[in-house]
Amino acid sequence: MGKKLVIIPTYNEKENISKMISAVLEVGQDYDVLIVDDGSPDGTAAIVKERQQAFPDRIHLIERTGKLGLGTAYIAGFKYGIKHGYDFLFEMDADFSHNPKDLPRLLAPLENGFDFSIGSRYVKGGATKNWPLDREILSRGASLYVRMITWMPIKDPTAGFICYKREVLETIDLDKIKFVGYAFQIEMKFSARSLGFKSIEVPITFADRIEGTSKMSNGIISEAIWGVLKMKIKSFTNSYRSTDS
Repeated sequence: MGKKLVIIPTYNEKENISKMISAVLEVGQDYDVLIVDDGSPDGTAAIVKERQQAFPDRIHLIERTGKLGLGTAYIAGFKYGIKHGYDFLFEMDADFSHNPKDLPRLLAPLENGFDFSIGSRYVKGGATKNWPLDREILSRGASLYVRMITWMPIKDPTAGFICYKREVLETIDLDKIKFVGYAFQIEMKFSARSLGFKSIEVPITFADRIEGTSKMSNGIISEAIWGVLKMKIKSFTNSYRSTDS
C-alpha cells in the first residue's frame, strides 16, 4: 500500500493538536503524521513533543521560527516526506474542519489510476457545516473565479484536504510555488494538472472549527484574487516541471 504521511501545519492550535494526532493515528498503523509548527506562542510544539514520546516513529515535527505561512509549511512537509520515502502525502487542517476518517477515502482513487485527490465541498455529496452565509458566498465565489481564470475542471480549487502521489510532488519544482496563503492550494492543483497529472474530487463535509482561531485575512484574499490571474498569465511561458524529474 505504500508509506503515508499526513502533513498538518499549525499556529496556535493547542486546543486541537493532541486530539488531531490521536485521530490520525487511529485511522491505521500505516498513517504517520508530520506537524509543521510556525513557532506557536501557545505551546503547540511542546504538546507534539510530549506525544512523540509514545510514538517516536509515527509522529514527526518541524519547528520553524515565526509565522511563515501555510504554503511554505506544506512545501517543507512535502520535502520532508519525499526525503523520508513516503509514497502518499496528505494535506490536512489541524482544527477538525477535515475529518481524519476521510483519509482512506482520499487515498482510494490513487490506487486506481488517479495522481491526486481533493476533498471537495462542492461536488455531489459534499457539504459545509456551521458556516455563516457570508463565508459560503465568499468561498463559492472564489471557486467560480478560479475556474474561470485557470480553466481547471475542479469545483473546489481552494480545498485544503488533499492526497498526492509522491511522483506528483517530485515532478513539480516546489521552489516555483510562490503563494503562501490559501492561494497556495490553487497553485498546487494548477501546477499538477499543467504537468499532466490526473485529479479527482471526493465529496467531504467541511465543518467550521470548534476551537481555536481562524487564520483568514484580507491579505490572503487579495493574494488569491490578483495572484491567480498572474499565475495563469505566467503559465503560458513558464513550466512548473522540476529539472530533476
